[in-house]
Amino acid sequence: MAKKKQEKLPKLGMLYLDYVLRFFDKSNFKGWPDKIETVTYHWKNDKNRFIREVKRKKIDILIGNIPATAYETFREIARALPNVQFIPSLDTQFSNKSKENVTRFAWKYDIPIPRTYIYYDTKKAENFMETTQYPKIIKKSYGPSNYGGYFVHKVDSANEAKALIAQKRYNPVYMQDFVPMEADVRVMLIGHKPVCAFWRRPPEGEWLTNTSQGGSMDYQKVPKELLDLAVQVSKDANAEYWACDIAVGKDGKYRILECATAFAAFPYIRDWIGQYLMWKFGNGRFSKPNIPLYNWEELGKMDASVLRTLRYITFGKYTPSYDGAYFLDSKRVETEEGSTSLHELDSLYPMLLTEDRNYEEWASEKWNFQDNYGKSISKVDEKQNPDYGDDESTEAVETEIEIALDEDKMTEILRSVKGIGKKKSERILDRFDLHELIHVLENEPKKLLKKISWMKRHLLDELTNEWNNFKKKI
Repeated sequence: MAKKKQEKLPKLGMLYLDYVLRFFDKSNFKGWPDKIETVTYHWKNDKNRFIREVKRKKIDILIGNIPATAYETFREIARALPNVQFIPSLDTQFSNKSKENVTRFAWKYDIPIPRTYIYYDTKKAENFMETTQYPKIIKKSYGPSNYGGYFVHKVDSANEAKALIAQKRYNPVYMQDFVPMEADVRVMLIGHKPVCAFWRRPPEGEWLTNTSQGGSMDYQKVPKELLDLAVQVSKDANAEYWACDIAVGKDGKYRILECATAFAAFPYIRDWIGQYLMWKFGNGRFSKPNIPLYNWEELGKMDASVLRTLRYITFGKYTPSYDGAYFLDSKRVETEEGSTSLHELDSLYPMLLTEDRNYEEWASEKWNFQDNYGKSISKVDEKQNPDYGDDESTEAVETEIEIALDEDKMTEILRSVKGIGKKKSERILDRFDLHELIHVLENEPKKLLKKISWMKRHLLDELTNEWNNFKKKI
């Protein structure tokens, strides 16, 4: 009888970026029989070359995390490569870009987070700071580095908040209610199954839990209910692999602090992700990895230096004998529903395939607030912070005014004013970035008189007229 020909495997590619630490390499996909390609993005004007290289290498599946500063470029790259599947998808990586994106993801899926307020309009932000209750947390929402707690600040008054924003110039202004915490828990998931979880506890008298800030960590007795929340969030994100930071409040409630596909992971966890992806795309050639729940309690007994070098850890599926069942049942876990054996609990957390989608959930035209704010004046629906059901939330409404404009068009508007030539228009755009200048022209044009020494009243009046005429033509 003729041997059945095996179905051809998809062509895998590793996505790398210059100056960015690599999450995966080929060794994480041990046993994949075909050549795995690599494609490196070199920043600046590399988009078209990168697209051509992916096409030339005939890559079907491109695997790798995208840093915040390249996210929107890769949205464009993904659209130019409709037959290439990005893992994780650009939608799944939406939360990687900024804390604001994490918040909007949580708002959409009704995920519990601290009350959060986002402002691009500086006047509305200042009004909110003057009327809200303190303490508050202020965070840097967007940027190339958001780790270690160094861009997270606690403020106890309006004066502190305004002074901090004036110094840091964070944009948008991203504020949260301060929630007293016992600790937080980092949960890592593969195929929506928790594969590692550990506590991070703040030093005595402090509130930041980051180990870089003196916090401690341990692996013991992570509550089932907290894992349930992490699983829900992973499913909402449709994530092949995922990590959540979940705050355990002194009020007993769980709240998501961070979530993303970009996270620090031991090498053996990256191997497990590789095994999962080989199972997902292997056309039946690879088995689904078996990763028992609470494996981290046993692995966590090892020194961290050992954990950082371990590779290719596997677990057998154990079918107990009579005696084996006795010893297996002796490992119990306390839940809100009562005590249960560990192996019974493990069966409630299956490793699942993610959904392959042919649509964009988080299209940049709608959801890229960081770059779109202030760049279009077409009518759009009002965007606002949620109504939290108290007086504070009534101050949290943020109407998006959008203006279809780039720097070349703004230069043209500036130079249309007699007395503002090439050099002076360049000086204005050096002093204000594009969205700041749009905001000034829309809301406080007199600020130009204060900030630009050569700006005269008649020049400002003429510039304001040119600006209004430009808006009428749209």
